[in-house]
Amino acid sequence: MRNVRIWFKKDFECRYISHLDLNRTMLRALHKSKLPIWHTEGFNPHPFATFPLPLSLGFRGVNECMDVKLEDDAFDIKTIPDRLNPCLPRGIRVFDATEVVMKAGKVAFASFTMRISADRLSSSVVTSQLRDLLSREHIEIEKKSKKGMKTVDIKQGIRSFELKEMFDCAQLDVILSAGSSDNVNPQLIISALQRENGVEYDADITRNDLFNSELELFR
Repeated sequence: MRNVRIWFKKDFECRYISHLDLNRTMLRALHKSKLPIWHTEGFNPHPFATFPLPLSLGFRGVNECMDVKLEDDAFDIKTIPDRLNPCLPRGIRVFDATEVVMKAGKVAFASFTMRISADRLSSSVVTSQLRDLLSREHIEIEKKSKKGMKTVDIKQGIRSFELKEMFDCAQLDVILSAGSSDNVNPQLIISALQRENGVEYDADITRNDLFNSELELFR
């Protein structure tokens, strides 16, 4: 049994399918590709696939991954993209397959590019509003949890950021806490900005990379 990590991009209309639908799409593609994927045992066997950190609905992902197990240890994993892509919709493209280096539980941070704008506000104003928000010692926001709504300080989950004024938006490149124990969704930054200024913002969000606790690229 060989553990393999499959890397793919998620964009276009596929940004708006849920993680459950993404899982179904990938399982169907694995089945159609005839790859030697290990299947679960039991009454309803299906290809085994897991995702280290699901991507939020509406986000673009340029370095997404899923883990599978191959029954053939000698199989050339570099052929996987060419086998899978004909079985996938336009918005999902596999670009690599590698050996698993880090376990999924090692994910601790994620980097995002956020392009933020608002009607009737210039990019300089939006950039200034963001700079003011992110420079604060605390950024408290209501966050939904399994036990209901609770107030959290998302500033503690902002590892680093870089803010640029663009022609038509403010661009925020940010590294946020991620993983099972501590996770700051970039939409919380937008929520805090809206609460602070009473303005509705548009945000185009791309997840770029995952990292471990030492800020090493997740591989």
